[in-house]
Amino acid sequence: MEFLRVIDLTLSLNGNPILDHLNIDFWKGHIHAIVGPNGAGKSTLAYTIMGLDGYQNIQGSILFKGRSINGLSIDERARMGMTLAWQEPARYEGLAVQHFIRASAKDKSDHAINDVLEKVGLTPKDYLHRAVDKSLSGGERKKIELASTLAMKPELILFDEPDSGIDVSSLRKIFNIIHTLKAMGTTVILITHSLDVLKQADHAFLICHGQLIDKGDIEKISRYFEEECMSCDHKNVPDPKENP
Repeated sequence: MEFLRVIDLTLSLNGNPILDHLNIDFWKGHIHAIVGPNGAGKSTLAYTIMGLDGYQNIQGSILFKGRSINGLSIDERARMGMTLAWQEPARYEGLAVQHFIRASAKDKSDHAINDVLEKVGLTPKDYLHRAVDKSLSGGERKKIELASTLAMKPELILFDEPDSGIDVSSLRKIFNIIHTLKAMGTTVILITHSLDVLKQADHAFLICHGQLIDKGDIEKISRYFEEECMSCDHKNVPDPKENP
């Protein structure tokens, strides 16, 4: 079932084309990966889907559950059930962890807040009253953001480089959370250049220079990591009617 559709999406930033007639369909309840070299347009695609400031002057369409979200603000998209987990989680000076998580939680009870913290490997009594600020490491803030996401129960989440700044032990917990979200019915999109992250997905897309170059199962797309991507003049513009 098509859940999120990117149709003929084109975006230029500062006069430079970043996304070039991009066509991708994402299925509901699946884990998808977007892979490609640095500068391919992976994060730009996530920011454009989420409607961040500076990423709304697009050509083409983005459909979420059959509805065009072109021109909608990030807040409007969030209210529809969309969220973005940043590569570098934000800091909120003076805002306690418990209030940060509770703000967007479906279940705002103390038990629910404690539960999501435990699921990401943080002891509630040690973190509930701490501020989401520079006193926390990047890894701690990423876990707290994940706890907030679990509490939010979104329909769609985009992870921008989920392994960035994370140790091996914490990465395993993040992978567990990704699969927990899938089990909850959340559609997950992983923006990555990591083979380990790619392996968590059900299906993947390879993009380069803002164009879709290939798509398929993980075994097929993982060859990109084994066979180094070489410079080319690939001009592929995929057929928007083609299913993943």
